Amino acid sequence: MRGWFRLTVGLLAVVLGALWTVQGLGYVDGSVMTGERIWAVIGPVLVLIGLLALWYGMRARRKRG
Repeated sequence: MRGWFRLTVGLLAVVLGALWTVQGLGYVDGSVMTGERIWAVIGPVLVLIGLLALWYGMRARRKRG
């Protein structure tokens, strides 16, 4: 069960991080985050955290069989 949770959280973090990045860069309109450079920095950091969670989740799934 632990592997699935990490995979789910990791995927969610990657998707949200990517969305925040494109919003921060001004490619997606309709949000207070649009055009704010801080989100263009926070987004990729969240993507990296999500990729790490995905990696750990895959490792946990492989160990369990």
